[in-house]
Amino acid sequence: MLDAGKTETLLEVNNIEVIYNHVILVLKGVSLSVPKGGITALLGGNGAGKTTTLKAISNLLHSERGEVTKGRITYRGERVQDLSPADLVAKGVIQVMEGRHCFGHLTVEENLLTGAYIRKDGRAAIARDLDMVYSHFPRLKERRKSQAGYTSGGEQQMVAIGRALMSRPETILLDEPSMGLAPQLVEQIFQIVKAVNETEGVTFLLAEQNTNVALRYAHYGYILESGRVVMDGPAAELRENPDVKEFYLGVSDQGRNSFRNVRSYRRRKRWLS
Repeated sequence: MLDAGKTETLLEVNNIEVIYNHVILVLKGVSLSVPKGGITALLGGNGAGKTTTLKAISNLLHSERGEVTKGRITYRGERVQDLSPADLVAKGVIQVMEGRHCFGHLTVEENLLTGAYIRKDGRAAIARDLDMVYSHFPRLKERRKSQAGYTSGGEQQMVAIGRALMSRPETILLDEPSMGLAPQLVEQIFQIVKAVNETEGVTFLLAEQNTNVALRYAHYGYILESGRVVMDGPAAELRENPDVKEFYLGVSDQGRNSFRNVRSYRRRKRWLS
C-alpha cells in the first residue's frame, strides 16, 4: 500500500473553478492532490465533474469553450494550467480520453507507435517499450496486425492505455476506463492498471463511476457531486464508510439499496454539514 505521508506530491489542484461558455459553472472549489506512484480515484455519478476535472488538468477545456477561472494547478510545484496539452505531455502527463478514441484505420501496433511520436530516444528504446506494453497486454500482441476499428471495446481500451504508455509518461489521467465494458473486462483493465502502477511506477489519476471496483484498486479517493468534492480519504476507509456503502456501493445496514431510490439532498446534507 502506498504511504502518502512519505511520498512526493506530483499533481496538486487547489480550489479550482471551471466555467463553460463564460456562463455555466461546472466545478466549484475543487481541490485534490496526487502522490507519486499512487492510484488516485475521482468518483461520482454522471455529471459530477470528474471528466471536467481531468480536462482542466490536461488543458483540454479550451476546445470545449471551458476555462479555469479560479484556483491553481501545479505539477511538481510548477504552475501548468496555462501550458498547451502538448507541453504537458512533454512533462510526463498524458490523458486517456473517455471512449477510447483509437485510430480505427490503423493497426493495433501502429496505434501504439503513435504514442511514441514525440520521443527522441531511438528505435531500440521504443522497441523495448513496445515489448513492455505487450507484456502487460498479451491480447494486443495477438491482434497487433488487426485494424483497431475492428477490435472489441475492451481491446480498444487496452490500445488507448498502451498508446499512453508508449509516451513514457510519469502520470496518466484515465477517464472512465470501465465505460461500456463487461464486468469481467472491467476487472481485467483495473488489474492491468495496478500492474503498470506497481511494475512501471506510473502514477494514475482515474475518473470512474464504478465506485466498487475503483476503490478496490485505488489508494486514495475523492467523491464529487455537482462539481464539488464532498468526501475524500484512503480507499480502504471509503469502502467502509456507511454513506459510501449506501449511496455508491448499494449496501446499507438494512442490506442492498438502489442509488436511484435515495434523494440526493440527503447526501449533501450529511456530507456537507
